[in-house]
Amino acid sequence: MSRFPVAISLGAFGADFVRERGQASFIPLLVEAGVTRIELREELFSGREDLAALGEAIRAQGLECLYSAPLELWLEGQRQPNPALEATLQRASACGAAWLKVSLGHLTEDSDIAALADRLARYDVHLLVENDQTPQGGRIEPFTDFFARVDALQMPIGMTFDIGNWMWQEQSASSAARQLGRFVEYVHCKAVVRNPAGKLIAVPPTPTDLHQWEQLLKHMPTGLPRAVEYPLQGEDLLEVTRTQVDALARLGQPRVQPATEALSHV
Repeated sequence: MSRFPVAISLGAFGADFVRERGQASFIPLLVEAGVTRIELREELFSGREDLAALGEAIRAQGLECLYSAPLELWLEGQRQPNPALEATLQRASACGAAWLKVSLGHLTEDSDIAALADRLARYDVHLLVENDQTPQGGRIEPFTDFFARVDALQMPIGMTFDIGNWMWQEQSASSAARQLGRFVEYVHCKAVVRNPAGKLIAVPPTPTDLHQWEQLLKHMPTGLPRAVEYPLQGEDLLEVTRTQVDALARLGQPRVQPATEALSHV
């Protein structure tokens, strides 16, 4: 059976641990675990990284590269895209990323969607916009508005669909998948529960979660890259990572009919 592509968002290994070791140090582990794509996290950089060297190390191991930045496309009260987008595109390009993932921000009727085309035209980096956990960027309606306008202008912008983030704004992931599924190009996977203090936190999936994720994927293009964005922890980090990668790689695969069942229909 073929495998669907799986990414690791490096924050899954823990922010402090990743900052301490550096994001490049995880490349060998990802390769050995069968990962297709590395998702670099801008907020976990120290500011002293050699992005070109990092990009070369990623390419040398045959991994795809996505650059994730905690940037909102629209700041409150501004019609033009976030001025910081240009520098962020430069950093993504410097490390050889094929994709840049950002948040939507404060989209309004006056937001100049077409102006994004000018910002993106100079870079060979594909923009993906993710639903985050905020009131402005974590609800379904602004995304249906945004992608309707993007679609009308035939702009090459896709969506990162974060399955768990919808819970922060009490939105239905199922409803979001039905309305936005055709725009999705990348899926962030995480189960979400409330800890004893009542705070929502990301956790590894149960079999029930995996089944629910498969139902969501039915509303999206087949075989999308899907990312681990929940904690990967344990004494044998490679085995923990490989187990989760294998589980996500199987999501959406056609079921193999048992031989006995097949014979009963002959």
